[in-house]
Amino acid sequence: MKWRAKPDFLQPRYFEIKEDPYAGFYLYVFEDDKCIYDSLQDTFEIAVECAWEDYNVPKASWKKIKH
Repeated sequence: MKWRAKPDFLQPRYFEIKEDPYAGFYLYVFEDDKCIYDSLQDTFEIAVECAWEDYNVPKASWKKIKH
């Protein structure tokens, strides 16, 4: 499963969370379509919270996307 957040005020950055069933949830930070940062979290909720705390990504901006 994968989620994406693309808040207008943070462009050209966008953010993705991808679930790895064996490891947890990866938070990826992209700038101009290049991954510039990633981190592994235990749960989706923690990944969303990290994006909020570290990058000001609004929690309501996450949308589920197809792989």
